[in-house]
Amino acid sequence: MHESAKKLDFPKDFLWGVSTSAYQIEGALHEDGRGPSIWDSFCSEPGRIANGDTAETACDHYHRYPDDVALMATLGVDAYRFSIAWSRIQPNGRGAANPKGLDFYSRLIDALLAKGISPTPTLFHWDLPQALQDAGGWFNRDTADRFAEFARIVAERLGDRVSRWITHNETFEHTVLGHAIGTHAPGQQLGLDIFSVVHHLLLSHGKAVQALRAILPAGAQIGIAQSMARARPASSRIKDRLAAHLLEALHLRMHTDPLLFGRYPLALRLLGIDRSALRAGDLATIAQPLNFLGINFYNPQYVRSAPKGGAVPIEATEPPMHLERTEMGWPVDANGFSELLLYLRKRYRAKLPPIFITENGAAFPDAVDAQGRIDDPRRIAYLQAHLHALRQAMDAGVDVRGYFVWSLLDNFEWAEGYRPRFGLVHVDYSTQQRTPKASFDWYRQVIAANR
Repeated sequence: MHESAKKLDFPKDFLWGVSTSAYQIEGALHEDGRGPSIWDSFCSEPGRIANGDTAETACDHYHRYPDDVALMATLGVDAYRFSIAWSRIQPNGRGAANPKGLDFYSRLIDALLAKGISPTPTLFHWDLPQALQDAGGWFNRDTADRFAEFARIVAERLGDRVSRWITHNETFEHTVLGHAIGTHAPGQQLGLDIFSVVHHLLLSHGKAVQALRAILPAGAQIGIAQSMARARPASSRIKDRLAAHLLEALHLRMHTDPLLFGRYPLALRLLGIDRSALRAGDLATIAQPLNFLGINFYNPQYVRSAPKGGAVPIEATEPPMHLERTEMGWPVDANGFSELLLYLRKRYRAKLPPIFITENGAAFPDAVDAQGRIDDPRRIAYLQAHLHALRQAMDAGVDVRGYFVWSLLDNFEWAEGYRPRFGLVHVDYSTQQRTPKASFDWYRQVIAANR
């Protein structure tokens, strides 16, 4: 056994898993009645995706899912977090369900259960049906109702076999990258004029929770997966500390306070953000009781005050030079993980539900050696450090019930294309051959040692 695997000590009922998302791995974009999504449109625009990559085939998971489930069984995970492509189920985002789309996820769930793996579907991982975008997307309040309808359709077909559900993945990233700065689909550049997107995403979460609870058995677990990180100021200057505070208000608090406190942070008013999309009763709908809160963590954020006259009063800055960087350019700092978890416990107190770490991982330039092996010690070191930080937070009283590595497979990394590799399993995109990396075996040993 790898020595570092022995040093990790978690409760026997702690849940171990891996995560993926539909658009990043499935491929088969034009098969079995699937409709176009905003990412299909975005990828078709020249210059949007590095190297002109597309997700036309991705990891071909749509056809190769039995092999991927077999890999998960070898890994020994308790749960698999995946997402359901909305446009496979409702090609135009509304109306009757596409039976072939539901059949695919039904087959996947049956294959997982046959191996003793708990399916954990996410209903929205950024791939809005293009027809809904044409009608206004998340700026249109009706999209929240369409999402609730989608949740109902999926729960009616799959709810008899799925006990853990996630509504949304990272409402902050989808809002900012897709609508504020435009580096992700749908490619809009609206700066801070995106409150209605945030609000309708969160409102759709609340409506989906209501729809799911009306159908699912009483013991079903429902949550949301949000990206989170503390913001660190570039200097001790007051204006840089204020910039860090504002980023946390726009990231952490804007996307979590409504869920747990039933209110938006005061900083939104101080920034003069237009909140006219908010209607009476909306916050009560958003603040539906959650069985768990999913947290996606990769790294702390470093910010400073932006020059006057800019659209946003804060800007990212370089992290300290001594910190290692991943292939995404993100700093490696596991202390930020425990810091975040302890902050959440302090801020939300009794309002904070049990936590699942729904994403944590790192991309590094993996190389296949002459024997066909992939040794990835930097990924192992990253995961080990973050699991130690997680254990420290749990020892300090944070209620964490499980941990999902991002990701099972190397995959289509959105605007970055196929260059960054986050997977525990290497994918040769020309042949679709899967090769478990050293980190795969390390994680298998961690799971086995903690049972």
